[in-house]
Amino acid sequence: MNKVFLVEEQQKRLDAFLTGETQLTRSAVKKYIDEGYVTVNGERAKAGRELKVGDNVCIDLPEPEQLSVHAENIPIEIVYQDHDLAVINKAQGMTVHMGAGNTEGTLVNALLYHLDSLSGINGVIRPGIVHRIDKDTSGLLVVAKNDKAHVSLSKQIAEKTCRRVYLALLEGNVKEEKGRITTYIGRSPSDRVKMAVVSADKGKLAVTDFEVAERFDGYTLMKFTLQTGRTHQIRVHAKYMGHPVVGDPVYGYKTQKFKLNGQLLHATSLTLTHPTTGETMTFEAPLPDYFTEVLEKLR
Repeated sequence: MNKVFLVEEQQKRLDAFLTGETQLTRSAVKKYIDEGYVTVNGERAKAGRELKVGDNVCIDLPEPEQLSVHAENIPIEIVYQDHDLAVINKAQGMTVHMGAGNTEGTLVNALLYHLDSLSGINGVIRPGIVHRIDKDTSGLLVVAKNDKAHVSLSKQIAEKTCRRVYLALLEGNVKEEKGRITTYIGRSPSDRVKMAVVSADKGKLAVTDFEVAERFDGYTLMKFTLQTGRTHQIRVHAKYMGHPVVGDPVYGYKTQKFKLNGQLLHATSLTLTHPTTGETMTFEAPLPDYFTEVLEKLR
């Protein structure tokens, strides 16, 4: 992609200008600027450069890589789909997209088989993926079927207008009925595989609202609403509260009462604005059987 834009109005940063002129997300624009694919008047510039009237902004992206992820006929639950998006109820144990050691069996492999199109903004490894949920977390996530929808949905998540609600069974009895956890989350200094609550200069702001849904003897069913979307955010915040998610192999107790294949954490509700119609849409996904079976035992 090679495009040249003439700046006709002052007072815009380079990254904001290109985000408005293209269908790329702001994070993608910043990435391309940092990698040298963008010039202003023939010279490389930083994302925060203030543009002037008459500046020529050129973005020259390499040809997209050949898609290296193949379609697989893996059953998935498609809650809803239209020309712009699809909402999937992901099963526990399924990785969302390819990564180290995961070249097949992912949600992306299944999406390539079941859907007629996917957005390309996130590259060849993560087509259509607007946001993720962990491998052993179940529940709802939205997938973009074209780049216009991807930009809209990404913006909703960034601006916190997309509401994502989770249910989790926590160890112990949480004292508070409701509240908000505000911390910074980054790589754990003692274990780089884990995330942890860290100082502001070493992490990103993470905000989670919580409310008790049901209480049991020694356990609490909690409703979490994400205000930000950091890696392992709910699991890290649950541990930070002193009440890790039941079944969590990374942040939970070493000794578990129930035989589980992962944490009891489920994305139960998703509310978004349709990229084309502007309609507010809410989707719900009931708890999976293995989750409800544990709750029944506790009851």
